[in-house]
Amino acid sequence: MSTTDIQITSVLIVEEEVQLTLAELCQACNAPQASVVAWVNEGVLSPCGETPDDWRFTGASLRRARKARWLTHDMEVNTQGVGIVLDLLDEIAGLQARLQRAGLD
Repeated sequence: MSTTDIQITSVLIVEEEVQLTLAELCQACNAPQASVVAWVNEGVLSPCGETPDDWRFTGASLRRARKARWLTHDMEVNTQGVGIVLDLLDEIAGLQARLQRAGLD
């Protein structure tokens, strides 16, 4: 008799048009509220709304917040460094897309 290992992975699909509150974003990316507020203050995240109670985040913000949390928690990058690293990662992704469109990938 043979055995089969099954691995179940959880997947969450987030629409670009979704609007998350601060609390929902914190829960979705498993980050403390203070970290998310610091990322907003540093320009890492750009929510709609004037105050934390009014802030609404998009699906793109969720992806960015998850990367920010990974950088902060796992890679020990400070808040100021998170913005720089994310901007550089975005630039690399844009350059890779240009190379692919040009057929030079």
